[in-house]
Amino acid sequence: MKLFDVYPLFDVEIERGVACRTYDTNGVEYLDLYGGHAVISVGHSHPYFVKRLTQQAEKLLFYSNSVINRLQQELADKLGKLSGYDDYSLFLVNSGAEANENALKLASFHNGRKKVLAFRKSFHGRTSASVRVTDNPSIVAPINADMEVVFAPWNDLAAAQAILEQGDISSVIIEGIQGVGGIQIPDPEFLKGLERVCAQTGTVLILDEIQSGYGRSGKFFAHQHAGIRPGLITVAKGMGNGYPIGAVLISPEFKASYGLLGTTFGGNHLACVAGIAVLDIMKNEQLMENTTTVGNYLLTELKKLPGIREVRGQGLMIGIEFDQPVKEIRRRLLMEEKVFTGASGTTIIRLLPPLCLTLADADLFMSRFKKVLESQPA
Repeated sequence: MKLFDVYPLFDVEIERGVACRTYDTNGVEYLDLYGGHAVISVGHSHPYFVKRLTQQAEKLLFYSNSVINRLQQELADKLGKLSGYDDYSLFLVNSGAEANENALKLASFHNGRKKVLAFRKSFHGRTSASVRVTDNPSIVAPINADMEVVFAPWNDLAAAQAILEQGDISSVIIEGIQGVGGIQIPDPEFLKGLERVCAQTGTVLILDEIQSGYGRSGKFFAHQHAGIRPGLITVAKGMGNGYPIGAVLISPEFKASYGLLGTTFGGNHLACVAGIAVLDIMKNEQLMENTTTVGNYLLTELKKLPGIREVRGQGLMIGIEFDQPVKEIRRRLLMEEKVFTGASGTTIIRLLPPLCLTLADADLFMSRFKKVLESQPA
């Protein structure tokens, strides 16, 4: 059997990692400024993380949600305290797309409506409802296309308000910072206005913090820069530092009932230990503070470089936009300078490193990045 060929691959095989470094099968070291799509939050193979998972694996990997699992409550307690949402409830799943599916479903149960407002350049996943609220028709299959969704312009409160005042929108789903859309940061006043209009119209505000959450912006959630509290918050990626886990944080206005939501693997024992270990490391190593310090330094240094159209970001979620395609720059960074980066579209390089990135790591990246830019054809 061969693999279904849907991923364009670099000719590199990574076999191990430490902190912000990865190593291929030939022993070549790479500086990781991408974290595998923002998944590696506390660093590759963190000793405490590995120890906790190993200890749990020796005892029990999985049992279903039909029995008590105290690790789920421990994870909920620690997440509530570190995020500032200890009055919310937690529903555990396996991925970001699954988190968004359940959030959209829960909102519809809550108010009986079925139409959703999303935003231009959004990305919320590739499954049934999450792909329909993603602004990319090329990945929406005919079976998904009938769900009622309207897309509004980014940062345009008047346009969103006009749609919401029609009274038929179940939920608004918005990323804390658009990732695939090019590191687009919502204006704080836009988010505040959106929160206000949602409350006025009985609409559920869903904050997709799958990429922008878990300390990546310097606060636990990116929307906290605007001082709002949405009804539902979805998380995944950095939540498990590479172990598959996702969740929905649910405000007290939502009432649970047996069978309302469900999952086979969500909240399993090993996933919970991964989530607990991440939170412990974030707190003990002050990774949100580090993210702010190193992120601000990178943003400042990147904005000094010539030949770049714009640099955007918060914390360690950074977009570097050029006037021309960045494919060759990324290829040279990886193959010649041994640095992993990401991309958004054709003209934006995306930086999503582990939150333990040091100032020395940032300087090393800058020196290698400058080397590539200086040797690029005019």
